[in-house]
Amino acid sequence: MESQDNKIIKGGEFLIKDTTYQEVFIPEEFDEEQQMIAQSCRDFLHAEVFPNLEKIDSHDYPDLMPELLTKAGELGLLGVSNPEEYGGFGKNFNTSMLVADVIGAGHSFAVALSAHTGIGTLPILYYGNEEQKAKYIPKLSSGEWKAAYCLTEPNSGSDANSGSTKARLSADGKKYIINGQKMWITNGGFADIFIVFAKIDDDQNLTAFIVEKDFGGITMNPEEHKMGIKGSSTRQIFFNDCEVPVENMLSDRQNGFKIAVNILNIGRIKLSAAAIGASKATIDHAINYANERQQFGRSISKYGAIRYKLAEMAAKVYAVDSANYRAGQNIDDTYEALVASGMDSAKARLKSVEQFAVECAILKVWGSEALDYTVDEGVQIYGGMGFSADAPMDRAYRDARINRIFEGTNEINRLLTVDMVLKRAMKGELDLMGPATAVANELMGIPEFGDADDTLFAAEKKVLANLKKATLLVAGAAVQKLMMSLSKEQEILMNIADMASYVYVAESAMLRTEKLVAMRGEEACKGQIDLMKIYFVEAVDGVAKAGKEALWSFGEGDELKMMLVGLRRFTKMEPFNVKQSRQNVAIQLIEANKYCF
Repeated sequence: MESQDNKIIKGGEFLIKDTTYQEVFIPEEFDEEQQMIAQSCRDFLHAEVFPNLEKIDSHDYPDLMPELLTKAGELGLLGVSNPEEYGGFGKNFNTSMLVADVIGAGHSFAVALSAHTGIGTLPILYYGNEEQKAKYIPKLSSGEWKAAYCLTEPNSGSDANSGSTKARLSADGKKYIINGQKMWITNGGFADIFIVFAKIDDDQNLTAFIVEKDFGGITMNPEEHKMGIKGSSTRQIFFNDCEVPVENMLSDRQNGFKIAVNILNIGRIKLSAAAIGASKATIDHAINYANERQQFGRSISKYGAIRYKLAEMAAKVYAVDSANYRAGQNIDDTYEALVASGMDSAKARLKSVEQFAVECAILKVWGSEALDYTVDEGVQIYGGMGFSADAPMDRAYRDARINRIFEGTNEINRLLTVDMVLKRAMKGELDLMGPATAVANELMGIPEFGDADDTLFAAEKKVLANLKKATLLVAGAAVQKLMMSLSKEQEILMNIADMASYVYVAESAMLRTEKLVAMRGEEACKGQIDLMKIYFVEAVDGVAKAGKEALWSFGEGDELKMMLVGLRRFTKMEPFNVKQSRQNVAIQLIEANKYCF
């Protein structure tokens, strides 16, 4: 176990450890079977979802969404990573990421599917006993039963453990009787199975229950009227003396909060994959329109201002896409190592995702914000038509906005990113302060210039090493200066989270590109090299801005001046013609008439 663990990359370790391209998985490596699964998802969207988007959003056809989920289940799309003995395909985590990516273009349907396969199914798969898994997972895999997840309440959102829904044991000891109210419940209107979180008696922590709709005592408000994802069934659900057999308690008493946290980790990285899938579809629409739309006698795709937008959209998507599958493979590798060491499969799956909770939080934020940027620029490229409900950007723009709130707000996830890294450092799982101290000492010395390295990506690797130093400089100084009060300094914590996130995503883009060049040669990867360089400009500027704001917030005097000098030293990048790189990328996109990376 020990020797195997030592070989496995740890979550959050990217800040203090160099990763080689041989250690990462890139989406270009998916095998033929995985590509066929992805194609099945695309075919399903084109045949069943895209022609019905208006119907789905109208809610005048309440049976349509559950029917679509049933059809998806018949194709196996609801159980891709569920074990074969429970009706699934038994594929790895990254394959389920690929499904989330492709289905992410499906607007409200993507939300319904992800809620069913993720937060609706996984609590039973990972925390259920054998009887529970045998009873529920096959029907959830096939789509015969639909699932929903009941955590949020009117007075408990981000602070999930403060929920007031109660459960008490019946006099005969055979049932728990649940009373309470849940809100914003995705798939609530048609779900057969609810994962419900409640506190038994005066417990401090939540307990989870598997509740069947047919148990009775369940009523609902009408469908919520929402800004976007209008086709997603979202309801308030009331439990009025809902009787749940004691054997339907999920896991142990008071283990509900842990279940909620761990399942949300999975939901976060899957949301990022779905957001990037939606971003790719948005870019496709934007390129199509830019090629067709004529102004001043030629297509608007020929103008620099439009090409700038297309290239920036693509660079963000390429970078986060790279990070998604890098983290997904890390989760798979850790799972395989834990199973090989003798750990139970379900426990190993949870432990592997928990190990990369830092990366999951980063990707949830970066994926959702890349989508928001993409749909906003998509509207702009469409111009007046972008504001028309008859053009695709209207739905894309409105549907995107929820993703910064889903699965924990982006603010909460930024705070979690730093909190989890610091806690691991305090437990001795990550040596954060050693490298941070080394960076602080480096500021006192003379900068090393060394010999120029003209190998491919040498410049980017130097930039990345320095961005890591910048992040460690600011994080280490904040810990030393603010000590126990740092946890209350949310603005500073979010600055540090952004710095770490830029590092992780930029490094992922570089590693993917480096691996592609090793596979295909430099000439065939010019577009990817340009995309990486474009993203590096954003990352360097982003780290510099966030670092400066953080240091200004707590530094003072000569110490502040020295740290700002250090920050400037660590956020430099050799000049290159970024305009030309954007032009190069845009031309490739325009000629392909779609996102082609």
